[in-house]
Amino acid sequence: MNFNQFKESISLKDPPDIVSPYLKALWFDAKGEWEKAHTIIQDVENNNAAWIHAYLHRKEGDTGNADYWYRRAGKKRPTITLQAEWEDIVKALIHY
Repeated sequence: MNFNQFKESISLKDPPDIVSPYLKALWFDAKGEWEKAHTIIQDVENNNAAWIHAYLHRKEGDTGNADYWYRRAGKKRPTITLQAEWEDIVKALIHY
């Protein structure tokens, strides 16, 4: 699955079976289901999950919590739009 196919899948009722938990969380976020996205990613312990967790808290408006998760991911809070960050994360993880 490539980036465009992943974006197109957001129009479907359910996420594609072949996507990782990371992409599944981002898929639900794109569908407006922040809580479901957060539930999927909150207990995964690695840098990719921390990056998604940070993005979700940034989107929520919880900057302090977002910054904690960005540090855990080895990143700084970006100044780009949330949509641009979502796309960056998906593109970075699309092959996982």
